[in-house]
Amino acid sequence: MAGHSKWANIQHRKGRQDEKRQRIWTRVVREIMVAARSGGGDPSANPRLRLAIDKAKAANMPADTIKRNIDKATGNLEGASYEEIRYEGYGIGGAAIIVDTMTDNRVRTVAEVRHAFSKYGGNLGTEGSVAFQFRHVGQFFFAPGTSEDQVMEVALEAGADDVITDDDGAIEVLCDPGAFEAVKQALEAAGLTPEMAEVTLRADSSIDLAGDDAARMQKLLDVLEDLDDVQAVYHNASLELA
Repeated sequence: MAGHSKWANIQHRKGRQDEKRQRIWTRVVREIMVAARSGGGDPSANPRLRLAIDKAKAANMPADTIKRNIDKATGNLEGASYEEIRYEGYGIGGAAIIVDTMTDNRVRTVAEVRHAFSKYGGNLGTEGSVAFQFRHVGQFFFAPGTSEDQVMEVALEAGADDVITDDDGAIEVLCDPGAFEAVKQALEAAGLTPEMAEVTLRADSSIDLAGDDAARMQKLLDVLEDLDDVQAVYHNASLELA
């Protein structure tokens, strides 16, 4: 992706997350429940659950709330059952968008996702229409001014695949999802705290959007992210926001 606007886009995401703390809790709870149901309630043996618990702690979720939802998922307490559904589509300028959802009502969810795409200038596609443009990776971002040499030395030694310095000075570390925990622990042990650390989908290439097109694309992304059943939205647009 183009580097000139990536850091600004990251800060926009973080700002929206801070504004919507309760929504973050709802999404993390669903992720905990699905992870525990599919891989068991022991985080030491379930990397996906361990990552979900880390997200919950980062959002200041109480430990008893985390445990209660693991118990619900593993059958020790009664709770809702969620399924994961992925939608693919196109945004402004043909930009690729992937929307991951967790829902207890797939009819409601697809209707809401389709409505958001059509109302705000996008189109809902078919399965596989854009997924080939993305890779599943572990990703870390460091603020401009962080020592590139130190990040590179620690990350590559811990098993990272690549370290990229963007035009704005932000540093991006990429690794295989299976190496995420090892890289994360090594960076933290070296006193390197990323602004963002996640296992995510990263586009192999990007579409540059500026002006009105960038604003329209950001609106579409914001609306999709605000849907109750949406867990994450991925895209390949590099937005030059005013």
